[in-house]
Amino acid sequence: MIDLQIKTRDKSEYGDFQTPLKLARQICRWLKETGIKPEVLVEPACGRGNFIIAALETFPTIKSVYGIEIYEPYISEIKERISTLEKRDVDIKLIQENVFHFPFGDIAKRHRDNEVLVLGNPPWVTNTGLSIKQSRNLPKKSNIKNASGIEAITGKGNFDISEFITLLMLKAFANSNGSFAFLVKNSVVKNIVHSQRDFSFPITNLQQIGIDAKEEFDACVDAGLFFSRFSERPAKSCEVLKSFDSPVSRSFGWTQNKFVADIVRYEENAAFDGISPSIWRQGLKHDCSAVMELTVVENGYRNKRYETVCIESGLVYPLLKSSDLKEQIIAKTKRAVIVPQTIIGQDTKYIEADYPLTFNYLNRNKTFFEKRKSIIYRNKPPFSIFGIGSYSFKPFKVAISGLYKQTQFSLVLPIDGKPVMLDDTCYFLGFDTLEEAARVMYCLNQPEIQNLLQSIVFWDCKRVITKDILMRLNYEEVLEKFDNESVIIFFERNGAEIAGNVSRRKGLQFPN
Repeated sequence: MIDLQIKTRDKSEYGDFQTPLKLARQICRWLKETGIKPEVLVEPACGRGNFIIAALETFPTIKSVYGIEIYEPYISEIKERISTLEKRDVDIKLIQENVFHFPFGDIAKRHRDNEVLVLGNPPWVTNTGLSIKQSRNLPKKSNIKNASGIEAITGKGNFDISEFITLLMLKAFANSNGSFAFLVKNSVVKNIVHSQRDFSFPITNLQQIGIDAKEEFDACVDAGLFFSRFSERPAKSCEVLKSFDSPVSRSFGWTQNKFVADIVRYEENAAFDGISPSIWRQGLKHDCSAVMELTVVENGYRNKRYETVCIESGLVYPLLKSSDLKEQIIAKTKRAVIVPQTIIGQDTKYIEADYPLTFNYLNRNKTFFEKRKSIIYRNKPPFSIFGIGSYSFKPFKVAISGLYKQTQFSLVLPIDGKPVMLDDTCYFLGFDTLEEAARVMYCLNQPEIQNLLQSIVFWDCKRVITKDILMRLNYEEVLEKFDNESVIIFFERNGAEIAGNVSRRKGLQFPN
C-alpha cells in the first residue's frame, strides 16, 4: 500500500546531491553484512528514492517505509519506481514535507518495539548557502543539543544542514532499537563525536567509512558513511575505515579528557600534550593583496596588478605565505608586504609626513581598502591591518603553514636586515636570538612532537593546523632531553653559519 501526500515546492532550494543507486546498494549490502535486519526504514530527504529502492532490494525484513521529501516530482518518481519492484507486503508512506517540520518522534513511538534503520543522505549545504537563495528549506533557530549556556549548532552564524538533520534524527529516535546510517561530510561526523562528551547522544559502535566523493558526487569534500547503533551506553569515539572493505585504520574521539584524531597514537605521545612555553601567533591580515603585497624586482617593487611601485623601503618587509614554508631553513623570498602599523589600531597619519611616496601610493588605491568587507576594519585608521604586534618584528621566527597537510616547522631568518612577515595562513613563534629559534625549530621537528601532531590533527579540516593545536605542544619537555651536539650536527649539515650560533648548553628560557 502506498500513501502519497503531495504539496508543491521549488527544487532550487535544496542543496541536492542525489545518491547513485550503485552506492546505495553497496551501503545496504554492507549494513546487511554487519547484521542489520531492519523492520522499519526511515529516510528523511529521500530525493529520488535510491536508498529506499536499495533497501527494499536488500532487506526482506522491512515491513514499513517512511520517505520524507520536500520536492514533489521526486515523490512521484519514487512511486513509479516502487511499482516496478517485486510485490511485497510493505507499508510505504511517501510524504511531501519539509524535513524540519515533520514529527519524526511520532514514528519512533509507533515503532518502539521494532528495529528501525534511519538511512539517508541529507543535503550537503550550509544554512548560509541556502539563505543566499532565500530558501524556505531551513530549520528554525533552536538549540537542538538542549545545551544550557553552550552555543548549539543552530545558534552559530553558519552551520551544516546535514549536521542539523543528523542531530534531529538522533534526538527523535533516542529510545529506539536499531541503527543510523547517513552519508555526510567528515566534518559533520567529527562535530557529532566532539559533542559526545557534553551531550551523550544515545549511539554506540560509531564508524566512519570513507567514500570517493569526487567520483560519486563530483564534490571536492571529504565524506563518508556515518554509522552507529542506538544505545543507552553512548560512545565517545569513532572508528575510521578507508572503504567498505577495509579494516579499521584508527579511532578518533575522546581519551584522557582530550579530543584527538588517533587515540592509539595519542596515548603513546600524550606526555607532550600540554601548554606551549611560548604563545603562537598568526600572521598579519590585510585583505588587500592587490595593493599591499609586492614582488621585489630589479628596479624596486611590482604589485599584483603588475604595476611598478615606487615607494620608500621603510615600511616594506619580506613576506612568506603558507606555500613558501617548504624548506626547514628559509633565508630568501621575492615577496614583500607594506606594514603601515606596528600595533593594532596605531594612527597612520605619520605615513604622509615620514613616507610620502608610500602614502601617495596607498591613498591613490584607497578604494581597495574601502571595499574590504570584514567588520574588523570598520572605524579603524586608514590602511589598517591586523595580526601585528611586537612579536611580528622579532628577527628570528619558527613558522608552520596552517593550510597544508604537513607538520614541518621552518626556521625563518631575517632578509636584508629586516624581520620576515608571515601572512594569516601561517603561525609562528618569534625569537630575539638565532640560538633560541634554531633549537626550538629542531625540537619541534623531532618524532615526539611530530607523532603528537599526527595524533591530534584532523587532516580533512579546511585549516589543518590551528593556534589551539599549536598551543598544546609542550616542546620544552622534549627540548630538555636533547644533548645539543645533535642540534649542532643537524645545522652543520643544513647551514654552517647557524651551527656556530648554537651553544652546547642544555635548557632555554622562553620569551612570551
